Amino acid sequence: MSEDDVQGRGPSGPDGRPEPPAAPQPDPLPAPAPLYGGSGAPASPATPAPAAPPAPPYGQAPSAAPVPPAGYGQPTTYGPQAPGPTPGQAPGQAPGQPPGQNGWGGSWDGPTGYAPPPGAPAVPWMPPAVQPGIIPLRPLNLGEILDGGFRAIRANPKVMFGLAAIVVSVAVLVGAVLEWYVGGIVAGAIAGDVVDSGLGTTQLVGSSVGSLVSQPLTALATTVLTGLLIVSVSRSVLGRTATIGEVLRQRRVWLVVGFSLLIGLAAVVAIGVVTGAVVLLARADQVGAAVAVGIVGALLLAVALVWVGVRTLLVPPALMLEGRRMWPTVRRAWRLTRRSWWRLFGIYLLVSVLVGIATSIVTFPVGLLAGLVFTDPLSFGYVAVVSVGEIVSLTLTTTFMAATVALLYIDVRMRREGLDVELARAAGADG
Repeated sequence: MSEDDVQGRGPSGPDGRPEPPAAPQPDPLPAPAPLYGGSGAPASPATPAPAAPPAPPYGQAPSAAPVPPAGYGQPTTYGPQAPGPTPGQAPGQAPGQPPGQNGWGGSWDGPTGYAPPPGAPAVPWMPPAVQPGIIPLRPLNLGEILDGGFRAIRANPKVMFGLAAIVVSVAVLVGAVLEWYVGGIVAGAIAGDVVDSGLGTTQLVGSSVGSLVSQPLTALATTVLTGLLIVSVSRSVLGRTATIGEVLRQRRVWLVVGFSLLIGLAAVVAIGVVTGAVVLLARADQVGAAVAVGIVGALLLAVALVWVGVRTLLVPPALMLEGRRMWPTVRRAWRLTRRSWWRLFGIYLLVSVLVGIATSIVTFPVGLLAGLVFTDPLSFGYVAVVSVGEIVSLTLTTTFMAATVALLYIDVRMRREGLDVELARAAGADG
């Protein structure tokens, strides 16, 4: 123990004088916990520790300047903030990206305003086609042609069903009377020359001859009706409705009848030439040559009839709608089908098959019922029942086939000549 302690004096300074007693020191506070990522060494007691800045938001580096707290009503942001858009830059557009382009190389501009998925090709938006009537005014596909046929019937049922039913009924009833009368005469004339097998052979022969006599009248009626219905379909394309009087005043339908007669006459002449050649070879005892000429001639004739039929398919609507002379119109319709043969052939064949199925659905049950009730095919009851089924089937098939041919003509002209522009202008002028 030192002398000062013995004498009861405090510690002396360097100059020997006694120092005043030190003030009592409070108990030291525990060292503050180290900041996240800081050092754990306590601050020196000699120098007071500076006030620690507030902890930065999670995920942000500490900054020299303190971050003031968010004011009332202001959102508190977390994490690093992306720089705002530069002037002229759309929201969500990367810096330096061309305007209107999204991050996937596509365009933000579209009908929905959303960007396409990654890898999807950029498809330019096209405005919808004008449709004032039964079809859109643009090149049609198969479904639109078939749908347009049904729409044409619903758009003007008075003409498409009413007029068609009247014309077909007159033709079928007159043909039925001819069939019944002529068939009875033929059956009575061959009754003594044909051996009856118990199945009504004479009645069957007479009925067949009577049907051959009535067929030209029915074909003429359907040809006239096809030409008249084409006018109604063309009006329905523009959203108009043709009246029965307006349709019946179309005198150009006789051009359609004349052209159809010429085509039929050419077919009869071709068939007659092949048949005459086969008969002559058979009479000359050249049976093999006759058979070969018959087979080859029949095949060539079938191909020629189909080919010419498709090439002249658009002649009736052209004659009814263009208002030109007959032969220039026929040549123009022939040129229209030059690069569309297979398409026209496929659609017309499909529609013909569908129409044939619909005809069978109507005529087969009617014929079966007539055969069960009336055993004689030349009886008046049998002919009347069968005629009713024929009227229904011909009305349905003629109207739909006429609508299909008219729409095919309009479709080809829209594809080849831009008819849709003229039709849209005409529809706009009407509206």
